[in-house]
Amino acid sequence: MLYSRTRHLKSGAARKLSWPERLRKLQAETVDPRLQAFYQAGWPDPETPMAEVPMVAMDFETTGLSPVDDSIVSIGLLPFELARIRVAGAHHWLLRPQVPLHPTSVTIHGITHSDIEDAPDIDEVLDEILSVMAGRIAVVHYRHIERPFLDVALQARLGEGIQFPVIDTIAIESYLHPKRSPGWWAQWVQGKKPISVRLPDCRVRYRLPHYPPHNALTDALATAELLQAQIQHHFSPETPLADLWL
Repeated sequence: MLYSRTRHLKSGAARKLSWPERLRKLQAETVDPRLQAFYQAGWPDPETPMAEVPMVAMDFETTGLSPVDDSIVSIGLLPFELARIRVAGAHHWLLRPQVPLHPTSVTIHGITHSDIEDAPDIDEVLDEILSVMAGRIAVVHYRHIERPFLDVALQARLGEGIQFPVIDTIAIESYLHPKRSPGWWAQWVQGKKPISVRLPDCRVRYRLPHYPPHNALTDALATAELLQAQIQHHFSPETPLADLWL
């Protein structure tokens, strides 16, 4: 089913958000030359069809879920377009976190103290990270991790953070399934289960292959493929970027 232009992922108020204006304002206000170069990159127009939008799938592994109290331990970036995933452009960094690894997070992502013993601080690889991201729309599965974690990390090191538009595949799934939790009658009597928006469960709905989770680069690939499937099944290659970015 294709959604018409009258049906949007965002409310009318949210659609008024102008990323071109915001990026121009950030470019004028930022001090760090690396961030200046990032904001000066050519960004897609809001009305660009999704088929023509350059994107980069992004995933972080962290010591926890709080951008303020926790830290990034790995980043996966994968450039792609709607018709092509650029595997040759994939990047994966292990990073030295600013806080100790928590045993719970180690059991999830499998990154140990020995893995990060000689890893760089994010500031040492920031040029590379921003170069891969510049001019591409970030695609994430849950925007409340990657964007705020990177923002806080740069604030701590540069004295200024970072903002950029994202497409959030979990937000798309939530939009597609507004009544994810059935009522008690449906659950207990009819045996219906809540609809999960976890990345592996979303992929199952589109019959995408299973990948082992919690590797930043693998999860970035999984997110890129998920967005491609979402556009194919529910939107259109002609859907304008403005309908999906947040």
